[in-house]
Amino acid sequence: MTNPASMRPAMGALLQSCRAGAHIRPSSLPSSSLNPSLQHTAAISTTSSLLKRHNYKGARDNSDKNKTRGESAIRQTGTRWKLSVSDDPLPQPVKPEHIPAQVTDPNHGLWDFFFDRKTVAQPPTEDAKHGRGWMVEELRQKSWDDLHRLWWVCVKERNRIATANWERTKSQLGYGKAEATARDVEVRRTMRAIKHVLTERFYTWEDAVKLAETDPEVNLTGNGEAYTPTEYLEEQHLSEEEPVPEEEEGAKKEAGAATLDPAALPESKTQGEAPRL
Repeated sequence: MTNPASMRPAMGALLQSCRAGAHIRPSSLPSSSLNPSLQHTAAISTTSSLLKRHNYKGARDNSDKNKTRGESAIRQTGTRWKLSVSDDPLPQPVKPEHIPAQVTDPNHGLWDFFFDRKTVAQPPTEDAKHGRGWMVEELRQKSWDDLHRLWWVCVKERNRIATANWERTKSQLGYGKAEATARDVEVRRTMRAIKHVLTERFYTWEDAVKLAETDPEVNLTGNGEAYTPTEYLEEQHLSEEEPVPEEEEGAKKEAGAATLDPAALPESKTQGEAPRL
């Protein structure tokens, strides 16, 4: 095998001869090189693969041997030969009227995510039927249990509004967004007021703890009585009152009994008939 390093001198000499021949004038060339009719011609040679279309004997066979070529899985044109499959019958789809009805729990908690069980998104006229949010002045009079219940009522309401908005977006209904947004604003205003009231009570509790730490009558250790007053208000109140003579006290009782009319007294009711607060 020829070494590439040994071929470099021969290639350099060949390039120099080509450069020298490029400067030869046309008059110095032989007349046969200037006359096209005297020039020798030869047929263009090509590879065997390009002559396949002309039935060249030495051409390479490039025919496609893939038997599944051209089949479409999307259009389901099928195969060109039978496949070996079992004789088991294919399952037939069940008609909708033969499908048994699904029994659901009417008291399931997920029903609370919807305003109505028949329609997910209620009409805008129903969304607009709401009042204003609770004010801080009104919530200050509520107990902890009332605020706790009201908070989760607001959470449930916001879940219903979010479910209806999702259904409007999915179905592209194109209405009810403004009314639902206004309803959600009032609910969020109530929740913000609840947080405000609870924050005030927390600050008040912190101030009371700091004040109790300096009060000798309050025990914050958790051992024994939490509050041991040195004197009771009832004793102080009784000591400040002046004694009333027995004659005057009896005269007051007789005067009150004389002015009281038994017919004006309300009828007594049982515990079941009494109204609940």
